[in-house]
Amino acid sequence: MMDNNELQFAFLLLVVFQVKQFVADFPLQREYMLKKVSPNWDFVLPLTMHCAVHATLTLMITLLVNPTLWWLALADFVIHFVMDRIKSGPRYLGRFTDRSRPGYWNTFGFDQMVHHLTHIWIVWVLITS
Repeated sequence: MMDNNELQFAFLLLVVFQVKQFVADFPLQREYMLKKVSPNWDFVLPLTMHCAVHATLTLMITLLVNPTLWWLALADFVIHFVMDRIKSGPRYLGRFTDRSRPGYWNTFGFDQMVHHLTHIWIVWVLITS
C-alpha cells in the first residue's frame, strides 16, 4: 500500500504528464509538424519532430524522477509516433476529417486516450521502480 506522500507524488506526476501532453500537442506543435497527415512518406520528418518534442519533455521528467528510466522517453516517442500516424494517415483513421461527424471526434478522442494511457503507464513505472 502506498503512503500519503507516495500517493501525492503519483497524483503530481499525473498532473505533470497531463500538462506535458497539452503543451507538446498544442502550443509546441508547429505548423510544419501538421504535415504529419501527408499521404506519402513526407509525413516522416514532421511526425518525427512532433514526437521528439513529446519524448524530450518525457525525458526531462524522467531524468528528474529517476534517471535510470530514461528509456521511457523512447517508449513515449514510439507509441506517440505509431498512434499519431494511425490517427492522421489518410488510409487509416485520418480519413475521418469532417469535424461535424462523430468519426472525427471518436478518432481524436481515441488518440488522446492512448496518449493518456501511455502517461499513466509511465507514471506507474516511475513510482514502482
